[in-house]
This record gives sequence, structure tokens and C-alpha cells, in this order.
Amino acid sequence: MARWLDRLLGRDTGQRKPYVRRHDGLVSLQFIRSQTQSRMVGDDPDRLLIDYTRTMFAALLWHPAPAVLGMVGLGGGSQAKFAYRNLPETRIEVVENNPHVVALRGDFGIPDDDARLSVTVDDGVRFVQARPAHFDVLLVDGYDEHGIPAELSTQIFYDACRDALSAQGVLACNLYVRDPQTHVDKLKDAFGADQVLVVDEPRMSNRVAFAWRGALPMLDAEALTGRVPLQVRALLPDVFPRIAVRVVRHRTVTGR
Repeated sequence: MARWLDRLLGRDTGQRKPYVRRHDGLVSLQFIRSQTQSRMVGDDPDRLLIDYTRTMFAALLWHPAPAVLGMVGLGGGSQAKFAYRNLPETRIEVVENNPHVVALRGDFGIPDDDARLSVTVDDGVRFVQARPAHFDVLLVDGYDEHGIPAELSTQIFYDACRDALSAQGVLACNLYVRDPQTHVDKLKDAFGADQVLVVDEPRMSNRVAFAWRGALPMLDAEALTGRVPLQVRALLPDVFPRIAVRVVRHRTVTGR
């Protein structure tokens, strides 16, 4: 009935409406009961609970003080909230193509838009294409009830992500798909084979891919980790040393 009424009033965007599920102290964003899009601890709303969302912030190893951090996909806003609270000098710009997801931002404690945070309802490809050389860090985690949308799986999209990065910018993508190599190959086509690093999530079935412009810092793993703001390192102590070792190894193997 609600969907019919939306269509009658011209409010139907064709996007599936998610709902909020509260259980065992958690608040979850779901499209269907068997699939959780985002999860928040009810009494600790700024905590990054899911492993891959934590790993994606290892992008700060490449660029520890981003002026502008972009996000494709809002979901329950866990990464947006974390960046907003812990990177006070960074502007956060988020695009979400589903207005029904954005409408639930209050349920997940996502701050209102202000001088440091903006959430835009738009197509993700169009959003990044309109912002050349704009982002120091770009986090891509755009999913619907079926997985990564086709529009965010194309060479055009990954090329646009590359072009949207600053000269030393870095992209981090969540790859929860049956064939992640297809996405990795497109990232390598966009950035160059030596400019892509893929890491597995030890306790999950997805991967995080990092792709960057410019050269890797000529630092060892400890010094690389030490560039990240102390407050963020303290909240994600398991992330930065693990990924820093992989970055140094990648630089050693590729010579770049």
C-alpha cells in the first residue's frame, strides 16, 4: 500500500526501502531479514563495528591528513560518523543514491549536514565524475540488496574514481562479491597494476582493495603507522600495523 501511494503521489524513486531492526543492543539497517547492510552498537554509535569498515580507514596510511574525504554509499553511516568525530580537520562528502537510506540517518545518529559534512542524494558515478582532483581519500562501499550495483562495477566508474583523487589521493573499496578479481582488474586498468593492493579480511569473506595515485612513502611499517593521527590509531590499533606491513611489502616487490 505504501509503495502504491508513493507511486500515486510521484514519490516513488524505484529504490527499495530499507528498515531499521533493533536487537541485542544493536541497530541494523536491512533491506531483507537475512541481509544486514550496516550495524551499529546502540550505546556506542560512533564505533566502527564491522571489520572491513575499519580496514578501509587504512587509506590514512597513504594520506594521513585528508582535506576532503569522499564516500560512495552511506548505509548506516558508520564510516561517516567515525571520520566526522575523529578527523576534525577533514571535510566529509557522502553520496547515496537511495533517498530512503538517507531518510533513516537520524536512527543511526548521523549528524546533520554542516560545514564539515554533506550527504548528497545522487548517482555515485555522476557524483565522482563531477569532482575531478577533489578527494584525498575516497571510500567506496556502495551496495543495494543485490550487492554492488552494476553502475559501480564498470571501468567508467573506476576511471572516474581515479580522476576524482588528488595527486597523492587514495581509494579504498569494499569488495564483497563472488568475483572480486573482475573489480581488481578494472582498478589496475585505471590506476596501473603496481598501484593496487588487495587485502583479505581474516574473519570475513570480503576483501578491501586500495588504489592510489603517486608514489608510496619511503617509510618502514612503524613509521608509516606513526603518520596516522594518534586518536585514530588508538581506536583502530589492529588495522594500521597489519596493513602497513602489506604496503611496505608491496613497495618492495614492485619497486614503487
